[in-house]
Amino acid sequence: MPQNCIYTEVLQSLLDANQIQRDMSIIVSCGDKTDADVLRELKFENVVICNVDSRINGADFSPFSWELQDAENLQYQDKTFDFGIVYRGLHHCYSPHKALLELVRVTKTGLVLFEPHDNLISRMGIFLGFGQDFEHASVFYNGCKFGGVKNGPIPNYIYRWTEAEIKKIISAMNAWGKSQFIFTYKMIIPWTQLNGRKKWWVSYLAKLVSPILKGVTFFFPRQSNNFAAVILHPRMPEDLYPWLKVNEGEVEVDPVWLGKQYK
Repeated sequence: MPQNCIYTEVLQSLLDANQIQRDMSIIVSCGDKTDADVLRELKFENVVICNVDSRINGADFSPFSWELQDAENLQYQDKTFDFGIVYRGLHHCYSPHKALLELVRVTKTGLVLFEPHDNLISRMGIFLGFGQDFEHASVFYNGCKFGGVKNGPIPNYIYRWTEAEIKKIISAMNAWGKSQFIFTYKMIIPWTQLNGRKKWWVSYLAKLVSPILKGVTFFFPRQSNNFAAVILHPRMPEDLYPWLKVNEGEVEVDPVWLGKQYK
């Protein structure tokens, strides 16, 4: 099963639930050919794919647009796009949190991120030598020139996220209303990295334990090593916190509500 199957599954579920539409304006941060392939397959129409990789030929992403953009400092106004996507790219940033908040800033409706998941099985995999703390393999298979932090030659730290962490970050950014969160989990064995090891037994052992991992994560999906987080921004005025009110289109504190809570 291809790694990007979770990408297609999650976007299709959002389409089916009418939480996104194919004619929405979409920004893809840290994007590459995988994004273009999936979004073409799902027949999205208005997509801008961004990356810091100067080697990219924008024509490869047709009919979508491509722009050279730093995920941690997007050159767009607030709420320029309807929806945002980042597929396994945040952990290549110096500050994954900043890159995530940039996507929050430039989107109106919401976004979806696909990233490594921090949990017991992921930590055990690193301890046993199957997983990596730093993404050496990606740099090696890009000629030791690309594939690391900021797509450079230095292997990036693989930042693994938790659900609680994402909720706290988004709640701090969207302080005026309650966001919605949907999490989807997938166990993805990094076969390219494992099969490339000179220690042949690492890959062999991984093949032996992979059915066990698939079984464990079937019953306990939150132990999967990868996940998708759909973040839907607060709607006005339905998701506005009760201590706030809208006055002439602007959100402001409601002194009447606060006066009922404190002396």
